[in-house]
Amino acid sequence: MEYRKLGRTGLDISLIGLGTMTWGLQNTQAQGFEQMDYALERGINFFDTAEMYAIPPSSKTFGTTETIIGNWFASRLNREKVILASKITGPGLPWIRDGNNIINKKNILLAVESSLKRLQTDYIDLYQLHWPNRGSYHFGQVWNYTPEFDAQAEQENFLEVLQTMQTLIQAGKIRHIGLSNETAWGMTKWLQVAERNNLPRMASIQNEYSLLCRLFEPDLSEIAIHEDCGLLAWSPLSRGILSGKYLNGARPEGARLTIETRAEHRTQPQTEAAVRKYVELAKRHELDACQMALAFVNSQPFVSSTLIGATNMEQLKNNIDSISIKLPTEINEEILKIRREHPMPY
Repeated sequence: MEYRKLGRTGLDISLIGLGTMTWGLQNTQAQGFEQMDYALERGINFFDTAEMYAIPPSSKTFGTTETIIGNWFASRLNREKVILASKITGPGLPWIRDGNNIINKKNILLAVESSLKRLQTDYIDLYQLHWPNRGSYHFGQVWNYTPEFDAQAEQENFLEVLQTMQTLIQAGKIRHIGLSNETAWGMTKWLQVAERNNLPRMASIQNEYSLLCRLFEPDLSEIAIHEDCGLLAWSPLSRGILSGKYLNGARPEGARLTIETRAEHRTQPQTEAAVRKYVELAKRHELDACQMALAFVNSQPFVSSTLIGATNMEQLKNNIDSISIKLPTEINEEILKIRREHPMPY
């Protein structure tokens, strides 16, 4: 396994990180335990979860994934071997804190205590803001995202949040903080407010990034590199779409897109055209399509960890094995060509 720094924290996290959001819906607790055991054996020390998991989100599955992780900690007695990340949910889900779940002091304190209880731990290594109060261009919103907000009010909220995080860090309940689904403006302002007020600094940003979704480039990637606030790349296989298993309208039993209850913005004709090109490229070079896609993300200098998710052990093993693949110049040049032909598939 390869390890990279988590911002300026001094922590070394595995380049392959274990995503957990399927546990509690697509996966049972026993399957989650098996995945965690195997990941740890393979040198993965970074696990990512959130209070709102399992996914697709619902009031019935809220907090289930954290509970499974907590039960695993209690069973294995190995909390110190894992760098654990979780998240507070942003606004919009009516079953979380009665729908009044804006990210502020009150809700952070409530959310942290609840997560710690479910996780059966005294501390969370990286506590992240799942998406901004003002909304996000992720989750298919990029085409109509209109960033109209009171910038001064937002920064006042940033200050309140950072002061609250400082209190939690001093209490030993969290160690570091991070962003998720943020913009370049937001990322810059969070860093500025922290520096100006001598408050905890964002260590990372968790945004979507894959061969099909490269919105992180070039602006956010520049900030990530030069401000030591690296990317934790979620959905590096675009919900498994880059495997090619959904081509021609296929919907394998139990697969993510098969069970998804929400509209899927990634299933577009232009997406399928791009996926075909990437799958063909992998085959031509005798590579597994998923491993090629993950190796591409792993190779980016602004990436701190590539968050993989799997619903079975075969997928998990295959994804972790991508760590040993280094893409030659020829393949990277062909990837560039495909990207120019299909610059924004969804």
